Amino acid sequence: MTFWSRKLWILGGLCVALGGCATAKQTVPVQRYSLGLLARADYRDYAGAKANICEAEPRWLTDELSAVNGLMARFLSSTDQALDPEGVEHDKHLEMLKQASETLGSVLDVHEANLTSMKACAFATKGAFPELSRRGKDLLDRARSRLADAPKAIEASELKEKQRLWVEEAPMREQTARQTWCAKRPEVGNTDLYFARQYTNGRTEWLFCDGHVVEVAANGNEPVLVSPPGLSWRERRRVKPPRYIEAARNYPLEEIERMPGTELRTSWLNPPTASESSGASQ
Repeated sequence: MTFWSRKLWILGGLCVALGGCATAKQTVPVQRYSLGLLARADYRDYAGAKANICEAEPRWLTDELSAVNGLMARFLSSTDQALDPEGVEHDKHLEMLKQASETLGSVLDVHEANLTSMKACAFATKGAFPELSRRGKDLLDRARSRLADAPKAIEASELKEKQRLWVEEAPMREQTARQTWCAKRPEVGNTDLYFARQYTNGRTEWLFCDGHVVEVAANGNEPVLVSPPGLSWRERRRVKPPRYIEAARNYPLEEIERMPGTELRTSWLNPPTASESSGASQ
């Protein structure tokens, strides 16, 4: 063994015995985080590596903290329409928020730990560090609040899609119900009811196989009967309005179609008047 080899071996043994040398600081690996195509940052998890952040190179630390602050700022600007289903970039912002809700939280935790630990460093009050710390805290609060809104944003988006399908598929459901419950040539005056729907403004209608419709206006409580055009005078004589209205009132509430996310309004469910009951029994 040469002299220098023996010396290095002795120094290495002393470092082990004394718990490490000052020049043998633990290396903290760089971690890279990407959110979409625009939001990226390199950072180090000093606490996770059990390293003292105060021993970090200040210039590198400045770059790392700035990068994560920038990442949070871009995340916020790229998701501000996620809660607005009518926003021009809603779908794009919601997708970004979905991705962030699964991955960004751990980065925020590391960044907060770094900012907190840095307060004990001698350089914490120098250069750009005070502003980095102040801005980082503000962005952390806003980013966490935005992540907390993710479930609500996703739920609102899913509801919007259900409502779109509800409107789009309404004619098909109505036609299927008619084919299922109505005779090929329904007799006028027969109160067979095959479909009921409540619109988002509260207007409700019940459809009968002979073409009649019982309606309740959005702001009204009294049901009215609407006859199809072209009835002969003999057909009109067979029509007993109270019977249609009674059939509408007796239609199961759970079978009245309404847009997903809306509540069924039932103010029209009043007991039939004496005249209606009398007419229904004729």
